[in-house]
Order: sequence, then C-alpha cells, then structure tokens
Amino acid sequence: MSDSPTIAIVGSGPVGSAYARVLLEEHPEARVIMFEAGPQLSGIPGESVRNIADPEAKARAREMSQGPQAGAYRESLGIPAGTVVEGMFTARQGTHLLDFGGEGSAHAPTFPAAAAATNVGGQGAHWTCATPSPAFSEKVPFIPDGEWEDLLGRAKELLHVQGAAFADSAVGAGIRSLLEEEFTGELPEGYGVGTLPVAGDPQPDGSMRWAGADVVLGPLIDPSSPLSARFELRDLSLVRQVELDGTRVTGLTVEDLRTRTTSFVAADLVVVAADAFRSPQLLWASGIRPAALGRYLTEHPVVISTVALDGQKMERFVSEAELDDELARRALNAADPVAAVNRIPFSEPDHPFSVQVMYSETTPFPLDPSHPRAGNRWGYVNMGYGLRKRPRFEDGVTFDDSELDYRGFPAMTITYALTDSEQAEIAEATARLRRAGTALGEFVAEPRLMPNGSSLHYQGTMRMGETDDGTSVADPWSRVWGYDGLVVGGNALIPTATTMNPTLMSVALAVRGAQRAAASLASVSRRSTAAR
Repeated sequence: MSDSPTIAIVGSGPVGSAYARVLLEEHPEARVIMFEAGPQLSGIPGESVRNIADPEAKARAREMSQGPQAGAYRESLGIPAGTVVEGMFTARQGTHLLDFGGEGSAHAPTFPAAAAATNVGGQGAHWTCATPSPAFSEKVPFIPDGEWEDLLGRAKELLHVQGAAFADSAVGAGIRSLLEEEFTGELPEGYGVGTLPVAGDPQPDGSMRWAGADVVLGPLIDPSSPLSARFELRDLSLVRQVELDGTRVTGLTVEDLRTRTTSFVAADLVVVAADAFRSPQLLWASGIRPAALGRYLTEHPVVISTVALDGQKMERFVSEAELDDELARRALNAADPVAAVNRIPFSEPDHPFSVQVMYSETTPFPLDPSHPRAGNRWGYVNMGYGLRKRPRFEDGVTFDDSELDYRGFPAMTITYALTDSEQAEIAEATARLRRAGTALGEFVAEPRLMPNGSSLHYQGTMRMGETDDGTSVADPWSRVWGYDGLVVGGNALIPTATTMNPTLMSVALAVRGAQRAAASLASVSRRSTAAR
C-alpha cells in the first residue's frame, strides 16, 4: 500500500458520508471514491428533498429516487399521492418497495413494506431527520458509556443535530403540557415529554433547512476546501462485486449505468454502506458469506394514529392570539407540513417505547370535507409508538444464486415474524396511544399497527459482535470478521433491540469504525515507509 491509500465507499447515505468525512479528516493522504447506484437529485449532492421549494422539482426528485421500476410499477409501489406527512405511509415518497410485484422483485410476504431509496444521499434525502440517542439496552453493550457519549457528540456535529428545534412553537408546548398531565408520575426523570432532536439548521425566518448527507459530507463537497480534492462521488455507478485476493480485499467491480461499461477500481479499504438488504446482498454476491449475514433482522413495529387537537383543551395553555401568530409564521413555509415534533423517549423498565407526536396543520391523508374535524383550526397530531423487535436468527434476508433480481443480483427472500413478547408490547402501546390521543383531542384515524417493514429502520443484517462466534458479521470496529480491508456500515450493524430512529446511532458507529480504519491505514503506511 502507498502512503496515499485509496478508500472505496459503497453507498452515499449519512453513514457512507460519515466514513468519507472522518477518514479524510484523520488521514492526511487518503483518497476516497464514493459509489452510488442512483442519481444525484439536485445541485447539492445528498441534499434533503424537503429543502426543495418548487413542488414540481420536489416531486421529480422523489420520482428519481424510486428505482428503475418506478414507471412500470407505479401503482404497486405503495406511494401515496398528494400532501403527506413523512413517515406515515407504507412507502414514503422517494422510496420504492423491494417486493414491488414485478419481475425480479424481492420475495417478502411477511415483510411487505420493505422499501429503499436509490439516489445520492440514500434515505438521508427523504428521512424525517429525527435523531434521538440510544438509551439503556438500546446501546451496544461492549462500547463503554464514556466512549458512547463522545461518539454520539461527534455524530451530532456531523448531522447538525438541534436539541430544541421546535421549542418556540406555542402549540407544540401546549401539546407537551397535555401529555405531561396525562402521564405524570409514570416517566422517569430525564425521560419525560420533550421536543424531538432533529438534524437541520434553523433559518432566520423560523423555517428549517433539513439535513441530508450533504451536511455530513460538508467540506468534501465544498470546492474551496482542500479535502474536496481528495474526494470523488460517482453517481449512477452500480457496484457489482467486492474483489478479493484470498481474504484480502483488492477493490471493486463497478458498472457505469450511463454507458453500461464495467471496470475494476483498486482500493486499499472498502466500506460497504448501502442499506440493510442490498449491502448483505453485495457481500453474498461477492462470495463473502458469514453465517450471520442477512440474519437477525429487526425494525421498529409502529402503532400510529391521527388526532384532531381539541381547542378547549389547548386553550388552557395556548391563547388564540398565539395560535394566530404561529399560523401566520407557518404560512411563510407552507411546503413543509410538520410544524413541531414532541416525543416521549424510550426508558426501562416501565416505558419500553419511543413516542413521536408530530403537529401539523393538515392530516397526512385526504380527510372528507364533510368530516366534523375537517379543517380543524388547531390542527392535528400524527402519533407513532415505536416498539422493540428482539433479534432472532430466524428473521432475516436470504439469497438465491439460481434466481436473479431486477439488477442481476441473487434474489432476496425476507422472512420475519412478530413473537408473543412483541405482540404484548404492541397491545400495551396501543392502549397508551389511546390515552395520549384522548388527552389531546379526537381520533380521525384510529390506532393501527403498520405493516411489517413500515418503519424503514432495518437493522441487524450485518450486526456487530464482541467475538467471532458466528452470531455477528463485523467486529466492534465494523470490520468484517475474517477479511482484511473490508468494513461495513449502516443500521444493519446495530445488534440490539431498539425503538428509536437509528441514524444518529449508526453515524456514531461509523465514526468509531472510521477512526480505527484511519489509524490502521496510517500504521501500515508508516511500516511501509520504514521498510523502504
């Protein structure tokens, strides 16, 4: 290896971008090439689609993210039309179902809502920007608490996390007050009702510029920064295989989707950070097949509902004048329907749920104009209770070499089931959701469990472990067991049962992996120099 190592990163989402940023900041000679199978959506690589003001341009960007099957199978993709609140439907705009019903789609009858985004920035171009921190048993147990705090702190910097982005919303504060009354004495100190941390930058006009992979890349996409000279992003570039010499990674075989030509790209380190299904699929197709690959799939079962806020209840804490002021301010940024987000975080043992309460002026679905709560002056809240799914070997994705998917990779089959323990927590969460909704107003959509896969928070299929005992794919620093020069990243590494949005946690793990990789590359360079 030369003193200027080449690092190839597969996937351009927040995790792949975190690897690129940290590796280039910590290794002064390294060069990073990032490969993304999808297109760049705007002039800013990885920008959140929520920041695109023009409705037609925003719709076009989402359509571009929905994979090559979007045109032929539009009706089976599960994507709603019209105004939607992100995260409240089976396949949110900008994603495509893996089991879309067409030739070469995945087989996922027990996980029907499994979806992905194919674009620069990955899901980071479409996510809700929710960035809670893991707590209690959600945290990876073999990472010390002190180190966790440092890693999460760096991840928050990379994602531009704001702890009180909606604290100035009077309506949001009124919602918190009503929920605090309902659940008083039931929640531990420090884990009560509060605002949801989100990734983005508040603007002078009171709006938010939402974070995507662009803020993580930061100086890497700034031509004035010296780091940008050592970074290259190639969109519409499909990585076909991780190439090996024995158990040492040598680089990647990449197909240029514009020209349909294939080439080999040599690399000293490969980071596979696509998503929890396509990353293990690439490893499998490359002959890299640890026993735990694709197994231990988890997500967050989600119970959701929509409630019309009750004016009499809200007026105990918010005046009509404050509501008018807030609506006037909101009118200046009508493109983003979410006005404030509150939460009740996960805590053990008495509150094993992660609750999000999104305040919006509209429902996430068309409400019949004759409905008594249509056009509700005080607006609506869209509430979701996220729950744990315990990791099991039986839950996961397997691959069939004898059948190819629409991209020419071994076809996926997803197997997944909720156990009695999860069903019991779903029942408890539903009861609590009814309490919360009743405290706030009137249900216009009854509590319901979303189909498996709806959370988009897919974890465990490349899980990390403390020892190479066959139950994990990667070591505590995200290096694939038994291979030299191969690192994996993303939500798929999380080995624990979690209830919350995993992006912050996954970026923190990426920081850890990238710091160790940069140190290892520097050590090899020093030994090589000394030998000469």
